[in-house]
Amino acid sequence: MILVVLCVLLAPLLQIVCISTDFRTASGHSAWVDPETPSSAQQIETSRGQVWALTFSDEFNTPQRDFRPGGDHLWTAIEIPDGVNAALEYYSFNMTSTIKDSDGRGVLQIETRTEENITFQVYNAYASPPGYMNHSMYYRSGMIQTWNKFCFQGGLLEVMAKLPGAINKESGNPDLAGDVLNRVEKIEYYPTWPGIWLMGNLGRALFTDSTNRMWPWSYNECNYDLKKDQRISACDRNPGFGLNPRQGRGAPEIDLIEGGGVAISTSIQIAPGMPPQFRLFPPDKNIDSNVYCVYARGCQTLGANVPGVPTFVYEKRGHGSWYQDLKYFPNTNCNPVGSLKQSAAAVIQNREIGVTSNNCTGLNTCSASYDGNAYLGKKDNTSKYWGVNEDGGCMPVMNAYQGSYLCDPANTNSRCTEPKKEGNVVESVLPSFNYQMDAISANSEIPLKAYTGYMKYQIEWIPSSTGYIRWILDDVAIFEIAAESLTSPPQDSSNSNFHKVMVEEPMYIIFNVALSTSWGSKPPNPGKPCKGDGTDAKINKICDAFPMYMKVDYVRLYQDASSMRIGCDPASHPTKTWIDEHLSEYQDSNNPVKSVVGQGSCRHDDDCSVGAFSAAFMRTGKCVKKRCQCLFPSSWVGPRCTTSLDLDAQSGPSVTSSLIFGSIAVAVMLLALYNILFTGKAIRHNREFLKAVSVGDYELVDLSQASDSADVTIKAI
Repeated sequence: MILVVLCVLLAPLLQIVCISTDFRTASGHSAWVDPETPSSAQQIETSRGQVWALTFSDEFNTPQRDFRPGGDHLWTAIEIPDGVNAALEYYSFNMTSTIKDSDGRGVLQIETRTEENITFQVYNAYASPPGYMNHSMYYRSGMIQTWNKFCFQGGLLEVMAKLPGAINKESGNPDLAGDVLNRVEKIEYYPTWPGIWLMGNLGRALFTDSTNRMWPWSYNECNYDLKKDQRISACDRNPGFGLNPRQGRGAPEIDLIEGGGVAISTSIQIAPGMPPQFRLFPPDKNIDSNVYCVYARGCQTLGANVPGVPTFVYEKRGHGSWYQDLKYFPNTNCNPVGSLKQSAAAVIQNREIGVTSNNCTGLNTCSASYDGNAYLGKKDNTSKYWGVNEDGGCMPVMNAYQGSYLCDPANTNSRCTEPKKEGNVVESVLPSFNYQMDAISANSEIPLKAYTGYMKYQIEWIPSSTGYIRWILDDVAIFEIAAESLTSPPQDSSNSNFHKVMVEEPMYIIFNVALSTSWGSKPPNPGKPCKGDGTDAKINKICDAFPMYMKVDYVRLYQDASSMRIGCDPASHPTKTWIDEHLSEYQDSNNPVKSVVGQGSCRHDDDCSVGAFSAAFMRTGKCVKKRCQCLFPSSWVGPRCTTSLDLDAQSGPSVTSSLIFGSIAVAVMLLALYNILFTGKAIRHNREFLKAVSVGDYELVDLSQASDSADVTIKAI
């Protein structure tokens, strides 16, 4: 303990760091916990009965926070057109803000509004030849992310949020006439695509140079056939850039929620994906003229609708298909529908007999999840069954979208969306790659309350070979992926199905609202101004409901300290040097990467100073307008000025001055420490001596009073 105290006291004086860690504040708050998080929320019981402690929170109670680059300690807004998923929106800084909601709570607000025409140039690496192209969009929205500021590995993430929609009376939305727990039915009144999601820190969302061959890899085996496709491969004995040797890395994705309309999607995206022989049978074009029939489970081709169904078709493969034992459970916060209630006994019996229907026709023919491999066991030691909609609630259904085959523009692989013909010379600025990514996803109907009020969205994520990811909506667990589903997939005789790693990368948080032409939920006249020619009264009312808002009341993270971590550059999965050496891939002229010192929310000065021990502390920061300002930004950084920089990163008194004054400082500090720990009163006799000594840019100040204890602080001179 004495060594720790000495180290904390001497570090800024001698320009060294003895312990590379974040210290708790003098007030007792950890660096990433918002002081305004209520005492009742300092710990949580997980859905499996474990008690985890709060390690991070943001209550968004301070209005008008600045989320532009360099403005906030935690979040960064972006100014960039969305270039994925046939997007329709341009993200701008001024679309994200913190406000007081109508009920008085502080919230993060993402605004989505219509605009006549947003014209810009964008570089298209997939054009032939690659180059800048003019483009137009008709919506402006916001994205905010904690990339490279706050990351975590494992925990229970909880977000209280309200989703955007046309919910004013003037919109004419007929769903508003029903109960708030009724399922929303009119998809056209919910035209946006909100997202609350996580991504590995090695990839920055929408910065494609950083995500190419990085997203969404979660694979740690040396496979030379995949080495060109996985940018950081386990085959590399000396990867450099501070990376660990022989460790496969990537930027996987976890979607807490994604989507809008009548359902939300809960999912992970990982690579490498399963080979074709483990996937759904593709629609036979001689039988199904519409290859998208799978999205309505209306394909006539046997085995093209539901994995594992019909049973006899998939048994011919001689091995399992798709991911096994995924867990689905109805959201019982929805009003029940009697006609949807299943019999667990009947569903289980039909599974054992074998399903002959090609699309699970009949109430009890299959799991209500439409996943022929869904887990059908008891849920959490209750009498209810996973995979069975016994209550007639909002049942998660396996998403028919199961991933994409990703390719560089010049690739000739037949599985690419637009493969180039052999022999054609195609200019490409990207390295060659082609690989399958998998989306393991469930779509769940949602009640009107998701749009008119706040709902609690949670994930429990345990990143280990025995771990899991579980999605929870208003305290009801609705979907779960066990690690074993990823690490031990079905195999054929040649063991050709890749063994993925349960997501374990340091992940950062993203909030955004998108719009698209390609999703079920989309705005009127996609690709054009919202109202089109303005002659459709219904469309006009929906368009007049813009701007629409996603609002986040708070975000909180709970962890088991014995096995879970916070930080974007952990020793187990380093990222800092890689990012520093490839910085151009993570920024552009509108979105420069800027470090932020201090700025954590605070109530008083003790929230902004290190407090490593009870009897003495250093004043390393102060609270100004509810935000921490660091007094020694070259030595003490972090949101609360409680993180000590390493030697190379610091500036301040020279080595010579440090050596000259070092012995004086040590003697003074030892004397102060001795008095604090053993005599208390004796420090009063040395007051004049203490006040007379200065070292470099710092002055030792005795703050002891007439009591038996004393505090020592340091201030700038």
